[in-house]
Amino acid sequence: MGKFILADNQELTRFALESLILQKGEHDIFRASDKAGLVELLKEHENAVVLLDYTLFDFADEDQLLIVAERFALSQWILISDELTPQFLRRVVYASHQFSIIFKDGSLKDLRDAFEAVSRHNRHISQRALEGIINHQQEEEEHRSILTETETEIVKAIAQGKTTKEIANERFSSVHTITTHRKNIFRKLGVNTAHEVIKYALRAGLVDSSEFYI
Repeated sequence: MGKFILADNQELTRFALESLILQKGEHDIFRASDKAGLVELLKEHENAVVLLDYTLFDFADEDQLLIVAERFALSQWILISDELTPQFLRRVVYASHQFSIIFKDGSLKDLRDAFEAVSRHNRHISQRALEGIINHQQEEEEHRSILTETETEIVKAIAQGKTTKEIANERFSSVHTITTHRKNIFRKLGVNTAHEVIKYALRAGLVDSSEFYI
């Protein structure tokens, strides 16, 4: 008998998931409406399969999600949402093998494949999720390739909160030279603000989230 925790705040989705689980045989099914309730259920059922709609739950970010999953290492997770960003998908897929990923507008077969995978302690990543991750990586590689080595270093410095004058001093360059580099970077990346450059640097892995200036 398996144990499932439904962490989805859409009533119709919960009903459908519960029906599909019960079709597979007798299983214990529990419901969590928020992160605190989910953690309490996992304390009692550490090897449960969690069906989570991340976008409708109260996780602040993927770091919180990964911390909970790591805390309950025996648990398995099926993330089922309407939409998940490529950045989120890549972070979660690469960080932990506990996660399967499907979408609510996907096929019933996708969900059944996910159930079958977790029953064997494997994971199932839907084709749409895989394509999203691959396409995002290709876009980042294309952007990264159009920046020169100097421009890449300046992007890192911008993401770390350094001013144009500070970057110029560190690189023994003039403020005018760094300003020209900034303009070229903005043009190549198709952005208009330093904030967008920071977002790019984080997505591209040029800086760690703990490094960038808030």
